[in-house]
Formats: sequence, structure tokens, C-alpha cells
Amino acid sequence: MANIDKSINYIEFPLIDAARTKAFYTSLFGWRFEDWGDKYISFSGAGVEGGFNGESGTPVAAPGVLIVLYANDLDETLAAVKSAGGAILQEPYDFPGGRRFHFADPNGNELAIWTEAKP
Repeated sequence: MANIDKSINYIEFPLIDAARTKAFYTSLFGWRFEDWGDKYISFSGAGVEGGFNGESGTPVAAPGVLIVLYANDLDETLAAVKSAGGAILQEPYDFPGGRRFHFADPNGNELAIWTEAKP
């Protein structure tokens, strides 16, 4: 899948039980999964890439979905979010495969933006 600048690129759900989650979505929709440690699984085959994240240990609460956008230049996009009045909820951090940050829009919705790791 090609990453497209400034597009919805990934959807992330909270994770409580990886084994049950994989069994549920595999049997229901035929999604494929990849494990990224004990508390993170990614999925494909859903029309958009996504994952289930249990790293924060936060209980699942509505709405529980994190929309993740892709940006070619994370620092430039971080500055643009700040300039537009977005509240930075989590400063940029590294994760397997890249870097990302989280922000709140003017309505209080949390979103994240990521970029690929530089070779």
C-alpha cells in the first residue's frame, strides 16, 4: 500500500484481548493479522490498514477509535497542527516503523499523524 500525504491512512482500535480479537475478526471478515509485541496487532484485508493497541492499558470507552493520518514530513505537519490551533496530546515519539504524534481537534477529537522511519 502506498502512503498518501495528508490522507487517512490507518485506523486504530483499543485492545484488551489479542487472541479473542484476532479470532473474532478473522472468522467474521477474514482479516489477516500481524503481531507487534504482546500489546499491539495490526490488520489488513479490511479496505484500510489498521491495528489494535493495548499499550496504554486504557480501558475501552466510546468512541474508542483512533484515526491515524499519514504525513511525508512529520515536523512540518506538527507545526501546522499547532498553528491551526490543535492541542498536542502526545509529542512525537518513535515506534516500530516510524514516528507519530497525537493531537486534539477543535472539537476535542483525538487523532494521530505518523510518518515512516527514515532508512
